[in-house]
Amino acid sequence: MERPRTGWSLIAAIVGAATLGFLVSYHFGTRAPPTLPATPVAAVTVPAVRPVFSLGDATGKVRSITEWDGRSLVVNFWATWCPPCRREIPLLNTLQREHAGAGFQVIGVAVDLRESVLGYLKKTPVDYPVLIGEQDALDAAKAFGVATTGFPFTVFTDGAGNIVTVFVGELHREEATVILRAVTDINAGLTTPALARPRIEEQLDAIRRANRSSG
Repeated sequence: MERPRTGWSLIAAIVGAATLGFLVSYHFGTRAPPTLPATPVAAVTVPAVRPVFSLGDATGKVRSITEWDGRSLVVNFWATWCPPCRREIPLLNTLQREHAGAGFQVIGVAVDLRESVLGYLKKTPVDYPVLIGEQDALDAAKAFGVATTGFPFTVFTDGAGNIVTVFVGELHREEATVILRAVTDINAGLTTPALARPRIEEQLDAIRRANRSSG
């Protein structure tokens, strides 16, 4: 795992890219917390509703998360020095293109030095808004109930702003498909976030078991 840049002691507690590919639905009370490799999890609670925060975008304009009210959000917390975070970007670009018409919006939140993010964005196509911050972005991460689990992590909300789940670790296509399908069902009134979470967890567990078996 790459280490953060000099001066980044403020985020040292949440760096843990080895903590990949599991759902933190235990924060919602649906199961006991899993055993995490190397990275501790703070005793925090994911809120039921998406918190409000504002950060500057790549142009320097301050943007509030409320700008996307009414859309189902895929809020990805990342950093330029995090290899799994960088690997996720092509998938997130694809999700933005494929699901924008259905009311979904991907938003990147870079917890990183602004100059580092701007330099990275010049070289890497990103098809969705990227908000940038240091301590203020870290505060936004904590507001979502994730304090020491490491990067990347991705928050999924429904169209009403309810947090459906938080996925910690590198997101892959099959995992994203499971979660986005559940959010679509919630938006259609076919289920609720509380009922959808155990089903999401069950399907993600099946994916992890299949991956372990094939590996």
